[in-house]
Amino acid sequence: PHLADLTWPGRVPFLAVTSGTTTGGTKYIPWTMAINRANERAGLDVLVHHLAARPASRVLGGKAFMLGGSTDLVGQAPGVRSGDLSGIAMAAQPWWAHPFSYPPRAIALMTDWEAKIDRLAAESPARDVRVLTGTPSWLLVLFDRLAGRHGGAGAVDVYPNLELLVHGGVNFGPYRRRFEAFLAGSHAELREVYPASEGFIAVADRGYGDGLRLIVDNGLFFEFVPLAELESANPTRHWLSTVELDVNYAVVLSSCAGLWAYVLGDTVRFVERQPPRVLITGRTSYFLSAFGEHLIAEEIERAVTSAAAAVGTSVTDYAAGALFPEGPGELGRHLFVVECAEPMAPQQVAGFAAALDRALADINDDYRAHRHGDFAMAAPQVAPLRPGSFAEWMKRRGKLGGQHKVPRVINDPDLFGDLRAFAAQHAVA
Repeated sequence: PHLADLTWPGRVPFLAVTSGTTTGGTKYIPWTMAINRANERAGLDVLVHHLAARPASRVLGGKAFMLGGSTDLVGQAPGVRSGDLSGIAMAAQPWWAHPFSYPPRAIALMTDWEAKIDRLAAESPARDVRVLTGTPSWLLVLFDRLAGRHGGAGAVDVYPNLELLVHGGVNFGPYRRRFEAFLAGSHAELREVYPASEGFIAVADRGYGDGLRLIVDNGLFFEFVPLAELESANPTRHWLSTVELDVNYAVVLSSCAGLWAYVLGDTVRFVERQPPRVLITGRTSYFLSAFGEHLIAEEIERAVTSAAAAVGTSVTDYAAGALFPEGPGELGRHLFVVECAEPMAPQQVAGFAAALDRALADINDDYRAHRHGDFAMAAPQVAPLRPGSFAEWMKRRGKLGGQHKVPRVINDPDLFGDLRAFAAQHAVA
């Protein structure tokens, strides 16, 4: 992959590896030094908004702890390396940032996540952490390890000078209560960001739920396509001057990494135009990514089919959703509510769940990483229903008929809660 003077001047020195939520395959996103500088400026924007809210902040007096993936990069061609975005960020980090950054390179290069988290939990409290950043599901694992090592401690005990906790990557709503419990008694604030492997999109400049402010002067050009038009031959491509409030748009991006009119896969809704603020409303396709596992409907369908074949049954209908951890030490997991033509015996249910777990890990790199060693996600749970149960559930909701389909992936917590309550009443005896 020696990309030089193609869609951007000069050679593309890095390729950010990401699991494609929309396409389902591993993607290699071009990453130039221009987009790296843009990301650095976006990171400073986060600090600017924090300092505007907390003028007396001493956030730069200690370390910024980024809980990312392995920073080890793979050589793909002379002068071209690929890997996790956190690894690229470390490789291209300016010299002046080194004294403010944690973890050190020796820990950052570790690929064994369990050993890495153990070491970070052991050593980070002594590093005067002022900023903590990461994906919520991974940060919860760190919180639990810190509590195990330091007697159920919260931020005020392990990071007494913590001022800023930056999170992004997944829907934060289900995690908010546990994060607030961790921060109880501290003077740290939560700040959400909207990062992607394609560029740094937006950052919270106000309170929770007020939307994220688009970063519009930093190497990215945005277009917005009404979601209803995305598959049409000639969809409307809005600029910021013509977008409307309360409309679901697909984000289309051109960047200083050489992406042009790239459909990001996310959908947003504008809540304000001056300055532009958005709420992230979902993806352009069904997906299940409560913990950063990035499963799309096609992958889930393949895994369910494989699991049914493994135990000698056929699935009539199913629906999947996330079960979020409710207490310290608990892990999130997926729940699959499954109806088969014939009721599954208990041993079949157990075999189905195990085969489903294996199939998802084989299909999706991010799922496999989260499930490795039962470390960041628990095994999926299967709730078998009696034959005809889904039809009854749909009828009860007024959705029975040929034009209505059982939702395969349910990200609406109220709808999924209703299905779980129904499944408890109609489970296979």
